[in-house]
Amino acid sequence: MILLDTDHLSVLRYGRSVRAERLVARMEREPSTAFGTSIVCIEEGIRGWMASIAKEREPLRQTFAYRELFELIAFASGCHIALFDDSAARQWHALRASGIRVATQDLKIAAISLHHDALLLTANKRDFEKVPGLRFANWMDAGES
Repeated sequence: MILLDTDHLSVLRYGRSVRAERLVARMEREPSTAFGTSIVCIEEGIRGWMASIAKEREPLRQTFAYRELFELIAFASGCHIALFDDSAARQWHALRASGIRVATQDLKIAAISLHHDALLLTANKRDFEKVPGLRFANWMDAGES
């Protein structure tokens, strides 16, 4: 299984860029591989659009964010979504107890990926390289693999 981090998921969702073309081309070379994302990545997207809605008091200025929230939910409904379940939560606690200094959400994504023995597609090498045993790659930027 291959899980897309929020950055890869957003590039795939919005498409029409060189990064999206690279990502799609690389994904097409893995036709028998299951792709998905984590519930944490979906949460991050929902929180972002909810914050955009909340900061606008004028309903006409909220419509764009509501439309984007709807589109995110529709997009996510077609994805395999790996859950942050009890096993992933135990993995998260073990990682945190080991002293790894990574943001909570990223550590949850790492725990989910480790629990599923999944390759994580991310551009966030700086944080995810701190997680022992985590396999990750960047398929959307030139010179990365």
